[in-house]
Amino acid sequence: MQITGMLYGSKLLKHVEFPTSDVLGPGATEDEIQALIARHKLIFIKPLFKGGIGKKGKSGLIGKATDLKTALAEKERLYFVEHRHENAVAKANGVTFEGGVPADHEIYFSITDSTEFRAPTMTLTHRGGVDIEDVDAGCVAQVPFEALTGLKAFVVANALSDIGAPKEVISPLVQYLPRLWELMHHYGMTTLELNPIRMRPGREGRLTPVACDFKCGFDRDDPRWQRLGLPDHLFTADTSEFEQEVNQLRTHQGQSDVFVINDKGTILAPTFGGGANSLVTEVLGEAAIISSDFGGNPPYEKMKEVARICYKHWLRQANVLFIIGGKSNNTDIHETFRAMGDALREHFSEYGPTPLFVVVGRGGPNLVRGMGALAETCDSLNLPYRFFGFDSAISEVVNYAKKVDTWMKAGGRVEIGQLLGIKSPV
Repeated sequence: MQITGMLYGSKLLKHVEFPTSDVLGPGATEDEIQALIARHKLIFIKPLFKGGIGKKGKSGLIGKATDLKTALAEKERLYFVEHRHENAVAKANGVTFEGGVPADHEIYFSITDSTEFRAPTMTLTHRGGVDIEDVDAGCVAQVPFEALTGLKAFVVANALSDIGAPKEVISPLVQYLPRLWELMHHYGMTTLELNPIRMRPGREGRLTPVACDFKCGFDRDDPRWQRLGLPDHLFTADTSEFEQEVNQLRTHQGQSDVFVINDKGTILAPTFGGGANSLVTEVLGEAAIISSDFGGNPPYEKMKEVARICYKHWLRQANVLFIIGGKSNNTDIHETFRAMGDALREHFSEYGPTPLFVVVGRGGPNLVRGMGALAETCDSLNLPYRFFGFDSAISEVVNYAKKVDTWMKAGGRVEIGQLLGIKSPV
């Protein structure tokens, strides 16, 4: 669950009284747009995408206008524009009109849950407005802090001093930035990013930080985000039928986070655990059909239904069924593998066999029993398989799955199809 852009970002920031740029939505009238231009002299027109997708500026998807005619032309150009970044593709549905904020200084600020520090971590630089990866490391502060005590003013002040930030920006940022931890913490966010924050000069030259772009992610299982009263369509637009089916299975036990990466992919990878999901998604690249996290000790019935939906939508095109996760602490491997095996057996019974190679990498409670149950299913369906235990590195298992996919494309799929009695496997 992600929100990007200032249309809703400005509304969220008002909860902590953080200044924002002046924003109009896609329904703005010509009079309202003209008035915005009159107030700010320069406005920006940005397409509205659901969820997070980057590099819009570098792709020429941000328009500028100093008059109404240009603003309307940019609205027409960007209203339904399609944007591709790496494996993600998104289609806009509307635009925002945002007043320009004159400034000499731009700031990058984010808070994330860092796996390196095992704590919430502030990233801050006075060289904002560009990708954080492009900023010299000596100008970037990464500071973990205690969640119980929160982001204190002195943490911000020390970080800015350490990276040599101009003195005039320090005091205003120390006053306003700690408020962003309150927004993140009180409303169930997992990440919050403002880039850029433009330092607008006011009376007597004092600077005020103004948020000009916004991004945040929510933990969908944390009910605190519901306090914000955000419309449901923010998290359902551009969602496939497959994603909607899986999302309906969200319960108090077991996760069912899923996102379609490439609907033409060839590796179906039900993944357990956020860390495993990140690694698998990155290494598989365009071969991966979905990005998923089905951990959290799902009960048998839920796991079987999740697997059934995955198989129904994607198994026919998949070369590899890749069941992967780290070493679990509490997920019962026997229950999850038995559920996935039973769903696979029922899928073959209902839809007929399909050429498939099963690769598994997992660790956790009842691992041997679980692998035994899944192996029995594969044997009964005459499917080849390779299982890896907790002592195998996930990266090696992922690379093995990629090699199997390559072999399947080079003739293995036909070979397995013949073993299954399929005359013309596709």
